[in-house]
Amino acid sequence: MPSLSTVRAFNAGFAPSYGTPVAIFVGGTSGIGQGMAEAFARHTKGNANIVLVGRNRAAAEAIISTFPTPTVPGVKHEFVECDVSLMKNVRRTAGELLTRFPKVNFLALSTGLLTLDGRNETEEGIDRKLAVHYYGRWRFIRDLMPALEAAHKAGEDAKVISVLAAGHGGAIDLNDLGLKKSFSVPNASKAGCTYTDLMVTAYADRYPGISFVHSYPGVVNTPLFTRSNTATIRYTGMLLPLFRLFTYTPQAAGEHQLYALLKAGPGAKLTDDKGADIPLKEGYFNPEQVEKVWAHTEEETSA
Repeated sequence: MPSLSTVRAFNAGFAPSYGTPVAIFVGGTSGIGQGMAEAFARHTKGNANIVLVGRNRAAAEAIISTFPTPTVPGVKHEFVECDVSLMKNVRRTAGELLTRFPKVNFLALSTGLLTLDGRNETEEGIDRKLAVHYYGRWRFIRDLMPALEAAHKAGEDAKVISVLAAGHGGAIDLNDLGLKKSFSVPNASKAGCTYTDLMVTAYADRYPGISFVHSYPGVVNTPLFTRSNTATIRYTGMLLPLFRLFTYTPQAAGEHQLYALLKAGPGAKLTDDKGADIPLKEGYFNPEQVEKVWAHTEEETSA
């Protein structure tokens, strides 16, 4: 397992030959996404176009103010507002980004929602937790794919990471995708993990040469705990500092997840909290499941 010092050294060695990279961090205004964005800005010495996508402009501006000042002309560090729980917002935001960035080298998705509530549908009929953890992320990748493909065809990095819970998936009900009939918190957690495993597999099959990573970050002491609407989760967040030997700060998690992204080769990868590869669970990686989940997701996110 690579240590924090090892991954920092690896990340610090990132020096693209193609000039100024473009990196989009969906969920980059807090927690793990913030840690990844800060690490990327630091290791590129600010000489990268970095976009933070989220809901909190003040938080984004505070984060961006800590980035190193770029020495390359024309480089931008910016915030784009988007509530990713609604697919219409995701599609609009992705469309705007696509017009401004014809090539995207890195797309990191880490939006999160911690709650023990039952099914809570958005106006589009999707459970809010699944929308944030899976459907919105899938749609961002789908709609930004032309820019990722353009980067790959130009011989540049083209890599995607979805930070969720790689390795923690399992069997799913193909007759109830989206959990409209059998929703529970455990079912939603398992579905989000499994759908994401299948997502990176499906994208890798369709777009060879591009990297698709589903990662597990471990237990990270992020604001998601204290902002939860569930009291038990908030209390857990208050206790996390007592277990710091077994948890990650957002900054440490950001380095490990950036490592998983930067080192990824073409194809689908699952990675653990250190950024090391873990095996795919072959039991539910059959073509029928991959294609059924793909078709379901495409329809569900077409708002």
